[in-house]
Parts: sequence; C-alpha cells; structure tokens
Amino acid sequence: MAAYKSKTLASWLALLLGGFGLHRFYLHGLADRWGWLFPAPTLLGLYGLQRMEQLGQDDRLSWLLMPLLGLSLAVAMLSAIVYGLTPDEKWQARHNPGQTLRASGWAAVIAVILSLLIGGAVLMTTIAFSAQ
Repeated sequence: MAAYKSKTLASWLALLLGGFGLHRFYLHGLADRWGWLFPAPTLLGLYGLQRMEQLGQDDRLSWLLMPLLGLSLAVAMLSAIVYGLTPDEKWQARHNPGQTLRASGWAAVIAVILSLLIGGAVLMTTIAFSAQ
C-alpha cells in the first residue's frame, strides 16, 4: 500500500517551500518533471535579488532575473490554494485510492488563506517590477 498523501501537508509545503518544488516531490516523487522546473527560476530570481542589493537598481540583469522568483512563488501559492480547496473526496480518489478518508480540517484552510495573502502580494510586486 502506498504512503498516505496529506492534503494539508501538501498545501503547507507549497506555501512554505513551493518555490523549490517540494510540494510536487511530496505528491509525485523525485521523478516528477514539473517539480524539477521550480528550483532553477527560484534560485535565479534569488540571485537577481542579491545582485540588486550589491550593484543597485541600475543592474539590468537583476531586473531580468527577479521576476522569475516572483513567478515561481506565485505558481507555488496557486498550487497551495488548489490543493487546499480540493474536496477531500476528490483528493482521496486522486492521491490515496483504496485508503480510508481523512478529513483535512482547518489547517488546510489556513494554508489557503495565507497563500492568498502572500500570493497576491508576490504577484503585484512581480508585476510592478516587470513594468518598470
């Protein structure tokens, strides 16, 4: 029998460490191709942020790299929202077939609320940086 995949844990992983794809690896294993697409843009965006702190706002490469961080974080927040709002029965059928249903509770709802707040702020910031 396969290991139980918690909707709550998947939502919190996407919220806290989704920029590195850990929520995808939790759900689909290390062979997940989509999960491996998260770390590179996140690290490049962090590098752009570091360049801006060191070289100032005139560095064009940092302006090119920083939106990558924002986009990967926004996608991770969207994943947390989708995971947290998926009905328990549908989650169970997709990720835990043949196992007993476990209700997700309020922790998943709190992850969704925080993801909405952080994701909205990240998305607005990314749009503002990209438009400058």
